[in-house]
Amino acid sequence: MAQDHIRYDILAQDALRGVIRKVLSEVAATGRLPGDHHFFITFLTGAPGVRISQHLKAKYTEQMTIVVQHQFWDLKITDTQFEIGLSFSDTPERLVIPFNAIRGFYDPSVNFELEFEVPLVEEEEASAEITAIPVDAVSKPAEEKKEGGEEKKEGSVVSLDSFRKKQ
Repeated sequence: MAQDHIRYDILAQDALRGVIRKVLSEVAATGRLPGDHHFFITFLTGAPGVRISQHLKAKYTEQMTIVVQHQFWDLKITDTQFEIGLSFSDTPERLVIPFNAIRGFYDPSVNFELEFEVPLVEEEEASAEITAIPVDAVSKPAEEKKEGGEEKKEGSVVSLDSFRKKQ
């Protein structure tokens, strides 16, 4: 299978996030939800740009689902995020949620659902740890050891220059 240099997967997810942005923009403009529509929005609480109170962050350490239905206020939409006021146990809270932090959107009134591939923060950190190469490892040549007559390289790092076309 050929490599997808265009990244259709990312383009499709961005387009579907545009559906959420459009729907929330219409709700913000009218100040209410049409008909019986209401939304369950699940997002990662530790994603970059998410702003929630420390109390909510402590209670929902990885992800949280909010319900946008009867009681919400100050809904504001930008190209990259939305802000909303909601009440949690009679305590008003202001949430800022980037569209990229959303894992799921569900409107049960019409059984419409969107799911997104958003890695958990721990998964991103683990991935970064696995792929990180120490700076000093790039400049040091790999040590060669002989074991049972076989050559074995440890900690070998291949320079990207070896893959570039010679000019």
